[in-house]
Amino acid sequence: MLVGLCSDTHDNLELAERAVETFEREGVETVIHCGDVVAPFTAAVFDAGFDFHAVRGNNDGEWALADAIDGFGTYHGESAHLTFEGSDSAGDSDESEGAVDVAVYHGTSERLVDALVDCGGYDYVVRGHTHEHGAETRGGTVHVNPGGLPFDGADDAYHVAVLDTATGDVAFHEIDA
Repeated sequence: MLVGLCSDTHDNLELAERAVETFEREGVETVIHCGDVVAPFTAAVFDAGFDFHAVRGNNDGEWALADAIDGFGTYHGESAHLTFEGSDSAGDSDESEGAVDVAVYHGTSERLVDALVDCGGYDYVVRGHTHEHGAETRGGTVHVNPGGLPFDGADDAYHVAVLDTATGDVAFHEIDA
C-alpha cells in the first residue's frame, strides 16, 4: 500500500495542490497530514478521493478545521495510531501478520516524538513541525518527517514523502512552487 505523507502546508494552496498532484501521480491510496494545515480552505484541497487522515498542529487554531476534514476524511486531534496493510513475508493468510502500525503526531514535543519512536510499539512514527524532511531508523522503528514549507534554518524547498508499506521504502519528493 502506498501512503502519502505531508505536513506544515500553512495555507499555501499552491504547494498543497502540488502535493496532491504528486500523490495522485504516485498512486497513493491514503494521505496523512501531520498538522499545521491551518484553515479549512487548505484542508479542502486534500478532498481528492484519498483516505485522508490529519492530526492537529500547533498552528491549527481554526475551530472549523476538524469539521471540514471530517467531511471527507478523519481528523484525529493531537495524535493518531493507524494500521495499514503491509508485507507478509511468511505468506501467512493472517491479516495481522502483515499489519504496519503508524503513530502520527505533529511533533511539538521532541520528548514525545522520542518516546513514540523508542517505545517499540510502532513500525513508523510520522511527524512534522520542524520543516525538515528526513527518515531514520531506531530500534526497528522508522521515524519520518516529510518536511514543511521552506524557511530559514530548515528545508529550502517543500517536500512530501511516499511510504510503501509492502517494501518499507520511504521516497521523498521535492515540490516546486
